[in-house]
Amino acid sequence: MSKICFVEKRFNTDRTKIIQSANEIIAEYQRQGFRLTLRQLYYQFVIRLIIPNRERNYKNLGQAISEARLAGLIDWSAIEDRSRPPRSPPEWDNIEDLVSSAVATYRLPRWNGQENYVELWVEKDALAGVLWPMASRYHVTLMVNRGYSSQSAMYESALRFRHEANEKKLFLLYLGDHDPSGEDMVRDVRDRMEVFGVENLHVEKIALTMEQVEKYNPPPNPAKMTDSRAAGYVALHGDKSWEVDALPPDVLSRLIENRIEKLFDDEIGKPILEQEEKDKAALVKAAKKINK
Repeated sequence: MSKICFVEKRFNTDRTKIIQSANEIIAEYQRQGFRLTLRQLYYQFVIRLIIPNRERNYKNLGQAISEARLAGLIDWSAIEDRSRPPRSPPEWDNIEDLVSSAVATYRLPRWNGQENYVELWVEKDALAGVLWPMASRYHVTLMVNRGYSSQSAMYESALRFRHEANEKKLFLLYLGDHDPSGEDMVRDVRDRMEVFGVENLHVEKIALTMEQVEKYNPPPNPAKMTDSRAAGYVALHGDKSWEVDALPPDVLSRLIENRIEKLFDDEIGKPILEQEEKDKAALVKAAKKINK
């Protein structure tokens, strides 16, 4: 926990209740090992009927959280801005630290010999922090689209899929909003991959689906009627839309875990994991000899 006061401030009763609710939600997610974005925190407020789902309430919550953090009332480590990650070159204090880092990150290609090749794509950068632990755990590429992807990103992705196409079935697991553009992006990805020579690509939208909307009841937003795809969307789903951010991180993790585990053969992967552990032990042994 890191509640640090930088600015002394007193809050009125309503604002104090908001801060208390925020801390309760944050504590709940920290127990599960998750950090929240402001948007995810906001949706938890809406789902729990603490505030109505209006854009001005999102802005007001953001201001309240900002002031509360400065006043030392909310943990600085609990909320992250995933759109502005810092980058620093790697460095180590000594060889032992370097070896420890190498051992922690050393992993053999887990999908060698597997029948399938899998990538995980997400529409929003804000969810990358939630999805990366799952992508890392299962050794799958995580691609952040930020809406409709650029031609460069799609071409480079096509090269990855084409590299695996001769030996494996290709799966692209997609997470995006349930709105006019979000529903169309599966079609867009599939069509553009075909242009770049990727055939028989299974593009699956694993979130957000209407079935999940009905099950988890995320707060709705008005469908964006200025979207060129709005008419077709409204004809199928009505004039409401839903953001994938509104699903709790543990729900997203389970959806990904359940789908990837069906595409990964544990028996084929077991010898690779065993060899990986042997290699790590050998690396540690070699490092000890160097330090003598």
